[in-house]
Amino acid sequence: MKHLQQYDDSELFRLVRDEDSSAAFEALYNRYWEKLLLHAKHKTGSEEDAEEIVQHVFMNIWKTRKNIHLRHSFYTYIASCAKYEILAMLVKQKKQKEAHNSFYDDVAARQDNYTAEWVDYESTRRQLEDTIRHLPDKCRLVFRMSRESGFSEKQIAEKLSISPKTVQAHMTRALKLLRTIMQHRLFFFLKVLLLIQQ
Repeated sequence: MKHLQQYDDSELFRLVRDEDSSAAFEALYNRYWEKLLLHAKHKTGSEEDAEEIVQHVFMNIWKTRKNIHLRHSFYTYIASCAKYEILAMLVKQKKQKEAHNSFYDDVAARQDNYTAEWVDYESTRRQLEDTIRHLPDKCRLVFRMSRESGFSEKQIAEKLSISPKTVQAHMTRALKLLRTIMQHRLFFFLKVLLLIQQ
């Protein structure tokens, strides 16, 4: 009997699909993960993002193995999967960046109505960002997911495996801490608070 390393890709994938062979799946993974990682890193410019993409590709292959019928080589298939993962990640990152910029642009627009005695927008933005960074880890994560990435309470609860009430509690705590720390800029903060509670 041949060792798994001697099997070609189609034979290994047949074992994965038809016999649920985790050993064959591991052999395919070991054969291509590094090549796929280098490809993803080249496209994203980030090793961390590339690792996440490779994990998603192979996890999805295992989950959907029964429904996969290769028309071309196995590597062609996983490279195609990686392409869509990369595109999805880039689109998501672009949306997050736009949401982040939009949040602070709105703050800047509202500040235009204030007199020169108010600290300029960049200073306030830095203080607000610094305040957010000093929130407890879970509060900060929930706050950013809600206000910068635009996720709903339900979506945040699902992604973090917590209840919607817990999400609400974290948001309440975050807003209270922000209000306390920035109380010396009370009037400006009230404007910010109205913005982030929309």
